[in-house]
Amino acid sequence: MSAHDHTHDTSPTPAQGQRPGTPLSKPVKTALLMIALVGGFYLLREHWSHVAGNWIYLLLLACPLLHLFHGHGGHGGHVDTRRTGTDPNKE
Repeated sequence: MSAHDHTHDTSPTPAQGQRPGTPLSKPVKTALLMIALVGGFYLLREHWSHVAGNWIYLLLLACPLLHLFHGHGGHGGHVDTRRTGTDPNKE
């Protein structure tokens, strides 16, 4: 038996359509998001005087956070023109 023989692997396989490593279902995530939004609204409402006085700093803080948590999924295809020989902007 080689070191790479996995015939006795009894780990459960994810159901079809599910990604491994996602323990929360979509309805649970949606509920948690709604709770966070309602909590954020009430927190903002109670502390509006502090937020209004420092809004410029919050805006500046939002910029790097948006870059950090952006997701990088909406850029479109990054086509390497050196490989294909065509420029996607010239169509």
